[in-house]
Amino acid sequence: MAIIAIVGRKGGVGKSTIAGNLAAEFDAMGLSVLLVDADPQHSLAAWAAQGDGLLSRSVQKVTRGKPEELRAGVKAAGKAVDVVLVDTPPGMPETAYEAAMVADLVLLPCGPSPLDLFALKDALALALKARAERRNKRPRIRFVPSKVLMNTNLGRDLSTSLEKMGKKVLPSIGQRVVVAQAVASGLTVREFAPNSTAQVEFAELAKAVYKIANK
Repeated sequence: MAIIAIVGRKGGVGKSTIAGNLAAEFDAMGLSVLLVDADPQHSLAAWAAQGDGLLSRSVQKVTRGKPEELRAGVKAAGKAVDVVLVDTPPGMPETAYEAAMVADLVLLPCGPSPLDLFALKDALALALKARAERRNKRPRIRFVPSKVLMNTNLGRDLSTSLEKMGKKVLPSIGQRVVVAQAVASGLTVREFAPNSTAQVEFAELAKAVYKIANK
């Protein structure tokens, strides 16, 4: 079992779309997956409700309660599946911290905006705090360049900017219309546009993520 938390202190960096599409890629790898939607806005659940694909069978909403209850719930849920993906809210650091306290790997998505980079520092500090508390080199922490436009200087330089912050950088996810179209249909990119550039990007990210989470 691997528990992966997607954490960010700022909205709009692609946490939910990364979580949902990673689930599809893990499913394609033959792994059983559970998505825990811990964001009070329940973006993952709303996405799943638009269609009858993988997400409609894989998303479990967490109603707002004591943050420490999330830790127990994720551990319990994880006993029945190979991979648990936890989508955390941007404005509730306590919830994100509890997810990091139980995760094998924390993914920190970051867009190319300077504002995204500013917020990333807070998310990194939170993940490092959880790691120090656990004292067992968990969670592992990785950056994910997200919503990247490679025809801009900010997009081209994002991975380099992230590397300077001291953690390894995983494969990038581009800003692509097909991702939004898949969400609108209630499907993942793999279901909506298999073999598209976006789907290939998510597949590469999933391979890298799973390898790290299971070390």
